[in-house]
Amino acid sequence: MRTEPSPGNLPAREHLPAGNAGTPVLDVVIPVYNEEKDLQPCVLRLHEHLARTFPYAFRITIADNASTDTTPLVAARLEAEIPEVRAFRLEQKGRGRALRTVWSASDAPVLAYMDVDLSTDLNALLPLVAPLISGHSDLAIGSRLARSSRVVRGAKREFISRTYNLILRGSLQARFSDAQCGFKAIRRDVAQVLLPLVEDTGWFFDTEMLVLAERAGLRIHEVPVDWVDDPDSTVHIVKTATDDLKGVWRVGRALATGSLALDRLARPFGDDPRDREISGVPKGLARQLVGFCVVGGLSTLFYLLLYSGFRTFSGSQVANALALLVSAVANTAANRRLTFGVRGRGGAVKHQAQGLVVFGIGLALTSGSLAALNAATNDPAHSTELAVLIAANLAATVLRFLLFRAWVFPDRRDESPSTVVASHTPAVPVGPASPVYTTATRSPYGSAPAPHETTSYETTSYGTTAYGTTHSPHDHQTWGDATMQLQPVRPNDHDPRDAR
Repeated sequence: MRTEPSPGNLPAREHLPAGNAGTPVLDVVIPVYNEEKDLQPCVLRLHEHLARTFPYAFRITIADNASTDTTPLVAARLEAEIPEVRAFRLEQKGRGRALRTVWSASDAPVLAYMDVDLSTDLNALLPLVAPLISGHSDLAIGSRLARSSRVVRGAKREFISRTYNLILRGSLQARFSDAQCGFKAIRRDVAQVLLPLVEDTGWFFDTEMLVLAERAGLRIHEVPVDWVDDPDSTVHIVKTATDDLKGVWRVGRALATGSLALDRLARPFGDDPRDREISGVPKGLARQLVGFCVVGGLSTLFYLLLYSGFRTFSGSQVANALALLVSAVANTAANRRLTFGVRGRGGAVKHQAQGLVVFGIGLALTSGSLAALNAATNDPAHSTELAVLIAANLAATVLRFLLFRAWVFPDRRDESPSTVVASHTPAVPVGPASPVYTTATRSPYGSAPAPHETTSYETTSYGTTAYGTTHSPHDHQTWGDATMQLQPVRPNDHDPRDAR
């Protein structure tokens, strides 16, 4: 997506390392609220499955959403008995809040979550996370609506699910098939940049995250799942549906106004290292050509309608100038937003001024064509005038695209990779070449270290590797909600605490 220069572009995907003792590759979060009955069977079953089938180190995190029964006690007992289990409590409800908090603080390069009822067959877990480990995809979701999925549930829930996804397709142009299946995963480097853009803290969290990721051009992998409905589910369907519709309206309005910084999520051209070695490759040329042609076709139709209207009370030259002026302003605005992906109001006046220069060139071409036609015949037919104008506009359109791309909306991104840092405790000292993410919350996996204690992470060519922590992973404490605040950091900036 073309935007104004931003320091938040994601690096290219890389395959995660084959193994690293002490650091889990996968962190599976189970959000729970008053699940004292189902929690222990769920965790034991999930742990047995991962220990038997998953080839990497893993962690299971129980995220307690302010439960009022004995769920916290059950979670604490599981944490004490199973080394790969962590328990963590939030004092506020909300599945989205729990996922954002735990995911933001986790050190695992692949983050996942599933519902405590384990409605989804666990055999889909490895296919879910494999594309993220390999570097092929950014997010992965289970789909109950794929053709090869096998689903057992009532007609009411089936109708609601399919209706909701149709609404997403019609209103937000979503292309993923199942927004709310409780079976998803995301790469940690993507989550660090994407989660601060997601506002919802409840059930709409999944949908908002997927819509923003898709609009930013991230790759979402879908896995058909076998799914059996839980008849004892505590989800309030009416309230959840109402909140979801409000969320759809909010996200749709934000996307329409361009208020979301989706350029933070942009990937470089090509994730293959060979692609990144190629110099001078136009970025997004094919997509821009398609967008420009669509906008150009609509602008031409708009121009012809305006010309026909103005021609009823003015001469051909005046009608052409007025129609071209109005359509040029609309064309520049549409291309700025839709073709070249420039968001916000910054530079809009300058772009319109440059667009008027391009308009002047187009006016010269079309007016010159009309002058030549009038010189050739004293009283040309209206259809002949339109044919000449269409031909002249085609020539002006080619020139307009070249000027828009090279002059009005050039790609001014820095050649050097940018780094995004969000303030985080513990601090993360890094070297000059290590893109690092840190979060503004304390980790749920241990007590916050003293100011002199740090957790060190280094990004290798294969992914992010944690080299050690100074606090015990078994210590846990109750933390509040997490909200990351991103700050741009210049490539040459460094942490003064870094001794290297």
